[in-house]
Order: sequence, then C-alpha cells, then structure tokens
Amino acid sequence: MTKPVDKLAVAKAFGRAATTYDNFAELQRLSGNYLISRLAGVTAAKVLDAGCGTGWFSRYWQVQGSSVTALDLSATMLSQARENQAAQVYLEGDIESLPLADEQVDLAWSNLAVQWCSDLRRGLSELYRVTRPGGRVAFTTVAEGSLPELHAAWQAVDDRPHANAFLSQSEIETACAGWRATVHLEEITQSFPDVMSAMRTLKGIGATHLHDGRKNALMTRQQLQRLSLAWPQQNGEFPLTWRLVSGVIERD
Repeated sequence: MTKPVDKLAVAKAFGRAATTYDNFAELQRLSGNYLISRLAGVTAAKVLDAGCGTGWFSRYWQVQGSSVTALDLSATMLSQARENQAAQVYLEGDIESLPLADEQVDLAWSNLAVQWCSDLRRGLSELYRVTRPGGRVAFTTVAEGSLPELHAAWQAVDDRPHANAFLSQSEIETACAGWRATVHLEEITQSFPDVMSAMRTLKGIGATHLHDGRKNALMTRQQLQRLSLAWPQQNGEFPLTWRLVSGVIERD
C-alpha cells in the first residue's frame, strides 16, 4: 500500500493550479458535500482541513462556527486560502507528518488529498493522532477504477500512463483496520462538451500530475483528434467517471 510520491513536485503542480483551481473544482465540491452528508450534522469546535487547497471547505467549517486550521503541501495554495480568509490558522505541511501536537482537533477533515500520501495508513494515523478522543477523522480519496474513459481513449494514442494508479477500496479499508471506521464507495460521473474541456478540468485540479513527479507533455493537434475519436461518448458528451471512497473514523 506504499508508493513513491514526489511531494515537492505535487506541491508545485497544485501551486500552478491555485489561482484557477476553484473554476474547475466541481468534483471536490461534490465529494466534500457527500462527506458532509455522511457526518450527519456533526459539529466540531476545532477542525483541521488537511489538504485545504484554496480553502473552500475551510470556509464551510468556519461558517458552522468551527475554529479552522488549514493545512496544505503547497505554499501557493495556502496563500490562496489565506487570501480567501478561509481559516484562523494556516500551516504548510504534509499529512504524513503533521506539524501538530497530539489530540488538537475535534474533526480532522481531508477531502481528496490523501491519494497523494506515499503510505495511506501513515497519513490516516497522523490525522487520528491529532484528533481528540470522541472526535472524528473524515476523508475522501480517489479509488482504483477511476477515469476509465480517459484510459480507454489514451490507449488509442500511446501506451504511457496519463493518470495515477489509485488504491482499491479493499486496500483503503485495510488502511483503516483496527479503528472504528465506516468506508463507502460512491461513483460520480462528470460530462463535458468536448475532450479539451475534460482535459482542462483534469489539469485545472492537478489531476494530470503523476505521483512520481512527471508531467504529461502537451498534446499535439493530431493526438487531441485521436483522443476525441477514441473517447467513449454518452449522448454526444465526453464523460469522466470517478470512483470515490469516503471514510469516517471514530477516535477512541
């Protein structure tokens, strides 16, 4: 369940996306809203938003009356969150090595960020560590089987990987073993009018960045045309299907 992740390159990739990120972040909002529904009205005096991005959900928790610490690997994303007045405290840091003492927050929240952990168990253990007894860790992550349309289309163009390999639902459940955790799988499909719109969204949320630090090269006009022809369409639109896993862990 461990995989090498070039964290510096990940931070730079998301930093490049920071100023336009919210324009393309529909998936993050859908995923975060689903996670909120799983928390069923839970309130928390202190919240850690781990992998806060521009602070969209930091702001949500602030509005609920929580004192929020926003943490991100990318200093540029963190600056954007600060500009948005999303939290009370801003920390640049890694989920796998949180710069916080034990038992600091009532809710450790992480929406679509832990897929960038080299070791998911270690990342979740850190979130668990900083949560007070009686509190919760709530997270979402991308699971194996996501983006089948993208993979199918690229197979017609070349044989290089153009998206990351994500953990399976069972591997994510294994990472939660020993805790009081409930894990759910949800499938979300986004639709786009053309391939460029789909690819722009993937790039805009940093999803075309590969774990090992490589970036995908710019597409030629010919590649784009082949990609369009090979993409499995639905009613004239270009779908992107995500398999999202959400987990809620009760802190003992």
